[in-house]
Amino acid sequence: MKNIKVKNMTSSRGNQIANQFEITTSDGVYFQSYDSTIAFKSFKSDKIILDNKTWDYSVTTGKYRNIFLNENKKATEKKIKDGIYKLANLN
Repeated sequence: MKNIKVKNMTSSRGNQIANQFEITTSDGVYFQSYDSTIAFKSFKSDKIILDNKTWDYSVTTGKYRNIFLNENKKATEKKIKDGIYKLANLN
């Protein structure tokens, strides 16, 4: 069995954010908002995959996706367009 760790994302004040999770596996880190997987960062490469349907689901999802990726939506959209980020079905 793989070692999996789940933790709530934290606010700038250090408070746990409800329904926003980072899930760490041996392969990488997933960002999950509520029940949907939004993004995956691989440990084995610099590859980032975004879910093709939920990566831009809502303002709240976007806020925490930006924190997870350490960038704003405009930068994320450019990386998708340039093929740096891949879109796939993560759910």
